[in-house]
Amino acid sequence: MAPKMDRAAEKTGAVVADSVITTKVKADIFKEPELKSMAIHVETEKGVVMLSGFVDSKADAEKAVRLAKSVDGVTSVKSAIKVK
Repeated sequence: MAPKMDRAAEKTGAVVADSVITTKVKADIFKEPELKSMAIHVETEKGVVMLSGFVDSKADAEKAVRLAKSVDGVTSVKSAIKVK
């Protein structure tokens, strides 16, 4: 029975870490004046951040990816951001 509890605890820990990563990435994006009003959606699963939405330029998309990569706990970033 103990191994099941350990696995459940690990899974819960991963979920908490993912939600913290998502929050930090969103906050970092929001702090950037040129990205602040952009519709960028952030999801995190097992440390992998997935970005989607629309931005005004390729540079804005690249900046969002750089910001996401700089957050502690992020193992990789996948971007489906489109330029309007």
